[in-house]
Amino acid sequence: MITKLGHIAYNKIAGKSPTVIFMGGFRSDMSGAKALYLEELCKATGNSFIRFDYSGHGESDGEFEKCTIGKWKKDALQIIEELTNDEIIIIGSSMGGWIGLLAALEVKKRVKGFIGIAAAPDFTEDLIWNEFDEFTQKKLERDGLVLMPNCYDDQEPYPITQELIEEGRKHLLLRGEIKLNCPIRLLQGMDDEDVPYETAGSIAECLTSKDVEVHLIKNASHRFSEPENLELLKNTLLELLK
Repeated sequence: MITKLGHIAYNKIAGKSPTVIFMGGFRSDMSGAKALYLEELCKATGNSFIRFDYSGHGESDGEFEKCTIGKWKKDALQIIEELTNDEIIIIGSSMGGWIGLLAALEVKKRVKGFIGIAAAPDFTEDLIWNEFDEFTQKKLERDGLVLMPNCYDDQEPYPITQELIEEGRKHLLLRGEIKLNCPIRLLQGMDDEDVPYETAGSIAECLTSKDVEVHLIKNASHRFSEPENLELLKNTLLELLK
C-alpha cells in the first residue's frame, strides 16, 4: 500500500533486519520491474523492504524541474531516518546509485551492504553537461532549461535545468575517495547506452572498501530487467543478506 511521508510516496513491507531500500533512477518511479521484483524477494526472505519516489517523481509531490541531486538525497535520508532504525542494504539503480552512495556516506555505520545497478554518480556533469555541444551549453545557461531526448517508453523529453547541473557539482563523487567500507557490488551491462560500463570501474577505484566486486554483463542494457539480470540481482542480494 502506497503511503506518504510528508511529500514522499513510499511502500514499506515489515520484516527482519537488515531493511533493503531500493532507490530508482532519473525520471523513474517505484513501480518499475526491479523495485517490484526486489519487494517480492524480500517478502520471501522475510526482510523489511522500502521503495519510494523522489520529489517530482511518480506519486510524490513536487515539480521535477525544481528538484536537484541534493533535494533527492534529502528525500532518501528522510526515508532512512524516519522509516528505519536498524541495519540497511541500499540498492541504487542508475541515478539511484549516486543518491544511494550519497545517503550511505551520511549513515555509513548502519549500511550493511550496497548494490549499484548501472550506478551513475556524477551523471549530471559527466554524462549530460560534458556531452552537450557548445550551442546546447550556451542555450542552457541562457534559458535555464533544455529538453533532452528520451528513447524510453513514454518518449517524453527530459527537462534539464541549469540548477540541476550547477547544484549537482556540489555532490560529485568520482573526483576523490568514496569513504565507504561495507561490502559493495556493482552490476553493469556492457550494452548500456546511458551509462558507460567503464563507470563501474571508476566507482570501484574511488571506493575505500576492500570488499568491492564489479560484475560486467555483456548483453545487458541499462534497464537491467531481463530474467537473467534479475536472477543475478537476486543472488547478489542473497549473498549480502547472509
